[in-house]
Amino acid sequence: MYKILNDLKLDFDDVLICPKRSTLSSRSEVDLIRDFHFKYSPRKLSASPVIIANMDTTGTFAMSKALTGHGAIIALHKHYKIDQLVDFFSNTDKSIAEKTFYSLGTSSKDIEKMQQVFNTLNQAHITLPNVCVDVANGYSEKFVKTLSNIRHLYPESIIMAGNVVTGEMVEELILHGGVDIVKVGIGPGAVCTTRLKTGVGYGQISACLECADAAHGLGGLICADGGCKHPGDVCKALGTGADFVMLGSMFAGTDECEGEWEYEFWAESGFWQAFDPGYVTEKKKKSLKFYGMSSKEAMDKHSGGVAEYRTSEGRCVKVSYKGPAKEILLDILGGIRSACTYIGAKKIKHFNRRTTFIRVNNTHTKTYEKY
Repeated sequence: MYKILNDLKLDFDDVLICPKRSTLSSRSEVDLIRDFHFKYSPRKLSASPVIIANMDTTGTFAMSKALTGHGAIIALHKHYKIDQLVDFFSNTDKSIAEKTFYSLGTSSKDIEKMQQVFNTLNQAHITLPNVCVDVANGYSEKFVKTLSNIRHLYPESIIMAGNVVTGEMVEELILHGGVDIVKVGIGPGAVCTTRLKTGVGYGQISACLECADAAHGLGGLICADGGCKHPGDVCKALGTGADFVMLGSMFAGTDECEGEWEYEFWAESGFWQAFDPGYVTEKKKKSLKFYGMSSKEAMDKHSGGVAEYRTSEGRCVKVSYKGPAKEILLDILGGIRSACTYIGAKKIKHFNRRTTFIRVNNTHTKTYEKY
């Protein structure tokens, strides 16, 4: 058995998309909404391919209400309380709820919490949410068994689960876990340090190419999770055959994020200044504390600290305030539409068929990148 696989595995910075002749005369002709059908769930989902990550800063109720109307899907973070989740899914417009995924891990507490939420919704005759089962390592036997049990309990729900990076495990999750959408990516995220701490990972372009091929052969779908820094990376992920692209850091720092904000205070001279020199007339968001969900900060917040048997696999950074999430989403969707016109794809479902990648040693000029 070979200990080294010599096939080169590529990442986003290793490739560009080759332009092709096109009959499209305007970006406005491109349709980014796709009707998704699933291997197990009987539901149909009409949406763009963008999914907001289930991080506790970005996977929020506010993000769901702000972006689902523009075609995005939101995976809620798993730390909302039972009453908050019941209230959201009970009192939210159907068009929002159907594009919002309930997230959980595989612990017994996570499963019990999901059952309480779903039983309460079921008793109130509320449509049960779609599900995102999220773990760092999707290669365990326990993970597959848990997914199979969830599929048995909730056959109507769309189930998205991961993360993995190889075709054989994609096939395992689909065939024996009952998964509709497999999340692909180990270590590519901006605030993930798994590759540095464990040496484990896979080039995200290659992972998505191989995993999409495995999933589509079985009637499943994949979601490229992690590593996108720019709208062009989202386009590249779609070019591999990924049906969805999950984004976290690109939406960190937007108005709809939750977490620890740092503010700057503005004082204007005027009537009240004469009485109180420190009088503040305006408070503005400056930056957001953003961290990986396997980081020390996340474990301190949600798990009482880092257990002795594990290590932190995430970093914590300050992300500058970016404004409304809608503006970020529209910029990304605009980039995808533009890419579609470059390769002649009128519908988003045709993007992969029209994509040819070119290997490069430099993707863009970096002279003014710091600006």
